[in-house]
Amino acid sequence: MVTFLSGGTGTPKLLAGADAVFDPGDTTVVANTGDDVELGGLLVCPDLDTVLFLGGDELDEETWWGIDGDTSETHDELRLLSVESGFPVEPRYLPDDRQTAGRRLANWRRFSAVGEFMHIGDRDRAVHLYRSSLLDEGRSLSDVTARLCAGFDVPWTVLPMSDDPVATIVHTEDGPMHFQEFWIGHDGEPAIESVEFRGAVDASPADSVRDALTDPVVVGPSNPITSIGPMLALDGVRDALADTPVVVVSPFVEDEVFSGPAGELMQAEGYDPSTAGVAEAYPFADAFVLDTHDDTDLDRPVVRTDTRMDDDEDAARVANAVAEALEGG
Repeated sequence: MVTFLSGGTGTPKLLAGADAVFDPGDTTVVANTGDDVELGGLLVCPDLDTVLFLGGDELDEETWWGIDGDTSETHDELRLLSVESGFPVEPRYLPDDRQTAGRRLANWRRFSAVGEFMHIGDRDRAVHLYRSSLLDEGRSLSDVTARLCAGFDVPWTVLPMSDDPVATIVHTEDGPMHFQEFWIGHDGEPAIESVEFRGAVDASPADSVRDALTDPVVVGPSNPITSIGPMLALDGVRDALADTPVVVVSPFVEDEVFSGPAGELMQAEGYDPSTAGVAEAYPFADAFVLDTHDDTDLDRPVVRTDTRMDDDEDAARVANAVAEALEGG
């Protein structure tokens, strides 16, 4: 049995080739939900859905977002209507008094569909409609996710990190904004001051997540702050990771990050934007998988391989290094 902690791109890329090394029936994936938003009344779970679509052989692996070949007629019409009626295409929060009213999971991250700023395909939107409807029937996000996995025939067990609301808020020079507004709506440009996991102090890991964290854990090359950080902010998660074998695949090669805003986010949170900073951020890690060109000297065992993952064969190579690290190098 093995458990992967997953954000939106790094860990899914690893999972794409992990089946050659880890039995899918014995694999659990815990996905970040801090990036989730409610858009036009529908709950969108980007990191969960990337794993869902990947497992169902439906993921657009050019963008690592959405369903491959999906149409976007609803999205295009929403944007056209917005422009023609005088509204710019940009993130539009619902009023403050609506941010904690209604569906609890959407607290602090409710956006209007007017000027829809995230690209949502038509089949993709059907998933959000299905999810939101079942949540409104009173089902938990864990239960709804299990049903979606059955519908897409996903080979792994996929779990949301929590059934409680946790919203990743990036505090910038332009003010606080939800991570999706920061990264998609503003292209990650405002200077970052700090990151807040709003609601985490009152949130708990789902019971199934607590159970999954008793197995060996793989932290893929996802963003340590906004992909893995929301999970670590939940009560008991760090303690659980300290009590089980954990292997981390660095998203850096020394001080060069593969993709995304990980460097800026780590620096804002007081970590060096590098592999050394990742090791500091993950004191519970027992071993690391680093790139062959990464000569960072760590105080824990290291397995080196080419960690760039452009296809499933690359991912299988990294997964083999993970397995070696779990076995003790």
